[in-house]
Amino acid sequence: MSGTTHDAIVIGAGAAGLMAAITAGQRGLRVLVVDHANKVGKKILMSGGGRCNFTNTGTTPAHYLSANPHFCKSALARYTPWHFIELVERHGIAYHEKELGQLFCDDSSKQVVAMLLAECAAAGVEVRTHCSIERVEHLDDGRFRLHASQGRFVAPALVVASGGLSIPSMGASGFGYALARQFGHAVLPTRAGLVPLTLTGIHAERLQDLAGVSLPVEARCNGARFRNFMLVTHRGISGPSILQISNFWQPGDDLRLDLLPGIDVEAQLGEWQAGRRDAELKTLLAELMPKRFAQRLCEHWIASKPMRQYTPRELQAICGQLQDWPLVASGTEGYRTAEVTLGGVETDGLSSATMMSRHVPGLYFVGEVVDVTGWLGGYNFQWAWASGHAAGSAIAA
Repeated sequence: MSGTTHDAIVIGAGAAGLMAAITAGQRGLRVLVVDHANKVGKKILMSGGGRCNFTNTGTTPAHYLSANPHFCKSALARYTPWHFIELVERHGIAYHEKELGQLFCDDSSKQVVAMLLAECAAAGVEVRTHCSIERVEHLDDGRFRLHASQGRFVAPALVVASGGLSIPSMGASGFGYALARQFGHAVLPTRAGLVPLTLTGIHAERLQDLAGVSLPVEARCNGARFRNFMLVTHRGISGPSILQISNFWQPGDDLRLDLLPGIDVEAQLGEWQAGRRDAELKTLLAELMPKRFAQRLCEHWIASKPMRQYTPRELQAICGQLQDWPLVASGTEGYRTAEVTLGGVETDGLSSATMMSRHVPGLYFVGEVVDVTGWLGGYNFQWAWASGHAAGSAIAA
């Protein structure tokens, strides 16, 4: 017996997998989704602090990192944030824009998962959790046979939406990469993305006890720059600006912070020296940034004294420190806390229009398993919806 037959099998019940299944199911295909986890959409549930940053209205291909920056264009153009917003509104889910085009549920990310499951049910999609895959075969007739903990399943189309390596406590694994290699695909080196950075040595010693302090910064590395909040942690630094820059930083790279973004520091220092001559620098800086951070800065990096005592040259040096503060990070917190995985299945082996393998007809890769990684702020979900929709639209009926 070959196994239970479907038109398509989707491995992974996350955002990309469910979207692929829904799209194919709406076209009348018999679709099975299998996932080894105990529930669907685990990453959806925990995202955005439990409110799911489900898309970004400003999504463009420029918001994605890939060895081929053009690869994501086709899928993103054909399934836009507005398509997903229409789906959310049709299900009566209230949402709001937090900042920079980021859309969140007003209430709970559970609503997004419930919406996707309702769409699966309406499209006749079968979803099986607690279903581990032991091996996948490519049969002589071109079909795929999955040997799983709940039986054997056969289909002419197989969609791999198994995600990356980020957050292993939620079941993340390298299964999709192994499957890609099995079928002749190259897998680019992977690393943790959108992840806090760790500090060691002097920076760790000087900042460690400031854990919990947050301030706006502009983080810069390798030509990329992001302005948002930085959070000092017990292990290093986090916050939106740091998570964003982590995608562009690797150990040894030069990382710089503007500690007073949006402020003309040179003019501010001149103003203080003219009008508040007896005030100490650390006192004045505490008006523009958290007091504890200002004091620590002046204890170790900038000598604090009354403004009238600084020479023009010293003020110039202070200006440079505040606007271009070098921070030596030692590493990242790794996949344990990373929101995404950089790298993955090389896009050269996939069709950008359909996400289908160029090596094996009927085999598709979608979502995070592919070498396409978005910025923080809903972009990775939009890639999941768009790539899933592309594959679901292309599976032969």
